[in-house]
Amino acid sequence: MPPLLYLPAALAVAFLVLPLVALVVRAPWRSLPQLLARPEVGDALRLSLLCATAATVLCLVLGVPLAWVLARGQFRGRRVLRALVTVPLVLPPVVGGVALLLLLGRRGLAGRYLDAWFGLTLPFTTTAVVIAEAFVAMPFLVLAVEGALRASDRRYEDAAATLGASRLLILRRVTLPLVAPGISAGAVLCFARALGEFGATITFAGSFPGVTRTMPIAVYLALESDPPAAIALSLVLLGVSLAVLVSLRDRWLTGGGPS
Repeated sequence: MPPLLYLPAALAVAFLVLPLVALVVRAPWRSLPQLLARPEVGDALRLSLLCATAATVLCLVLGVPLAWVLARGQFRGRRVLRALVTVPLVLPPVVGGVALLLLLGRRGLAGRYLDAWFGLTLPFTTTAVVIAEAFVAMPFLVLAVEGALRASDRRYEDAAATLGASRLLILRRVTLPLVAPGISAGAVLCFARALGEFGATITFAGSFPGVTRTMPIAVYLALESDPPAAIALSLVLLGVSLAVLVSLRDRWLTGGGPS
């Protein structure tokens, strides 16, 4: 490895790690148990974990088939479709929240019919939190699964087909085991992104304690009136995020299966 790379690499590490070090150093460790024992902290954490999990399940149900179409489908406009479904990666989350309101709000393109025909009102509900988180997190899953599908060796599938295996059997016994590491990695990244979502959530779902006030929103609100509480909440989010990312083992990223 060229020695000249070490200096910019070290600067990059410092740039990314030192803010987290500052958070840990300035944390109110003595009063931390009292701050975290507040009922609103437990409610926000429980809501965040529940909604992030539900959003990840939704992304798996919808995102894996979408990734399959992008990776294996042969049709015009595939590049345009890929660009459209990955827009939330670069779109400001607040803009995503506004877009969801214009679609699913009471006067939205689809929301008006949901309200009139079924009496469903999605904005400012826990369901809205799940939808907002899934909207910003699904591209992470789609890209990971699509990459795994493109990198998988299709000769195994062709060999199974020549031996008389049906498409469903090939999918279940050959393709899915091959891309399982990519699906796992995408699901973990999706969960982590959903857990930290703020902009789209507060725009589309609001901030109602126990209903839509997730941990990132609680941190933002506490920062204005109670900075020590905001730091304590940030530490909890940091710990949960680190635990999630540590579970994303190197062999998942390199395509290796579990040992």
